[in-house]
Amino acid sequence: MPDPLEALTTSVRRLHGIAAPLSPAQLDQPAYPSEWSVAQTLSHIGSGAVIMRSRIDDLLAGVETDDGFAPSVWDEWNAKTPEAMRTDALAADAALLERLASLTDEERAGFRFQLGPMDLDFDGLVRLRLGEHAVHTWDVEVTFDPSAPVAPPSVDIVVDNLTMLVGFTGKPIDSARDVRVRTTAPDRDVTLAFTTEGVSLESGTSGDVDLELPAEAFIRLIYGRLDADHTPSSVATAERALIDQLRGAFPGF
Repeated sequence: MPDPLEALTTSVRRLHGIAAPLSPAQLDQPAYPSEWSVAQTLSHIGSGAVIMRSRIDDLLAGVETDDGFAPSVWDEWNAKTPEAMRTDALAADAALLERLASLTDEERAGFRFQLGPMDLDFDGLVRLRLGEHAVHTWDVEVTFDPSAPVAPPSVDIVVDNLTMLVGFTGKPIDSARDVRVRTTAPDRDVTLAFTTEGVSLESGTSGDVDLELPAEAFIRLIYGRLDADHTPSSVATAERALIDQLRGAFPGF
């Protein structure tokens, strides 16, 4: 099984390579989704890193994180210039990675991180950060390279960590039905089980496959990032109508 911390390390380095050379004009360009600029997307990554790192420090010290900490961080980052958002985000991103890597085996074994309804062990937290990091890195990269995929080192892990996200963000479609999905690179068979109240993601399929697509595209579908212009050409024409329907179930965030 791939090591999530190694994959996160690769993703952090990838983001640095993409973002560090950007000009002020490029930082001001709309990212994907377009309501954020590239700089604001980087700010989201950076502020999230600051908050997560502080919560890890508090957890290991046995103290509660103040409820006002996260809003204060967001206020601070929202006031930064685009150039500062980029510079500080890359620094904060690297600092979080360093903090995660510094945990001892004993600290990792006893690690329990509460995030809303989620109770995460060490690898679970790293996988959560990796999913967000890889997708937001794509949000930046695709601004300058429309053919960019979600980076392969992350895909093998993120595609197997979508169950909770589907349950939280997925919405009902027009009827209760199962959508059987096969992904490639890596190969996975999963089922999106729609009811009148929501949707769940289940391992395996029964019957004929309804949709086959690259795993990185399936990740982007679930994250609300598989619009028509960024749907791989390998997806069959007959399956594109189904993707149109699924976009309504996964509007993104």
